[in-house]
Amino acid sequence: MRYKLTFIAGAALGYVIGTRAGRERYEQLRKSARQFAQNPAVRNAAESAAQGGRQFAGKAYSTVSDKVGDRVPDSVADRVRSLREKSQRGEDDWGTSNT
Repeated sequence: MRYKLTFIAGAALGYVIGTRAGRERYEQLRKSARQFAQNPAVRNAAESAAQGGRQFAGKAYSTVSDKVGDRVPDSVADRVRSLREKSQRGEDDWGTSNT
């Protein structure tokens, strides 16, 4: 999925940069992209995907920490611990809530 989105974004960027339609077409594409991003269904899908990713990361962390144990460097353990505390408080590095 990530590669598909990257490809689509690259194709769109290449089209915008390479087009000879001018500023009007660029503004039309920008408006369409903004409308798509602000669509409630798209926003809900993005939040659901983000929440699922957070849950998966938490499960993966538990599994890895059980298998790896004390062999993780302290700096890595401290960083993971701080990220978990942030996620429990409902904040992330993007400035959005985890709701």
